[in-house]
Amino acid sequence: MIAQVIRVNEILKQTLLYDFYGELLTEHQKEIYGRFVTEDLSLGEIAKEAGISRQGVHDIIKRCSAALSGYEEKLHLVERFMSVKKKVEQIDKLLDGYEKEKDAAVLREVREISGRIIDEL
Repeated sequence: MIAQVIRVNEILKQTLLYDFYGELLTEHQKEIYGRFVTEDLSLGEIAKEAGISRQGVHDIIKRCSAALSGYEEKLHLVERFMSVKKKVEQIDKLLDGYEKEKDAAVLREVREISGRIIDEL
């Protein structure tokens, strides 16, 4: 069970990195890595379709993963996206509560979170 959660988290991380930085890869790298991440194909399936060896697919995926992680280390776009997403979720929860409570404190907190979002962008 824990291994499955770790695997799902790793897939999510790879998908986000690909979504944000995939265009920085070569066309060949995008094709191979994209099939691995978005279509969840095996190395063998990708190798057969691409006409290269399984080892070749493995090497491309490893290089792409390292490159995408390197971009994130420098640019932090995924990290910022996740931070903004979390703050927006907080706003949604507060607004749900506001509809019930009609509390001025909720409005102040929503404005504070919104201000932090703007500062991060």
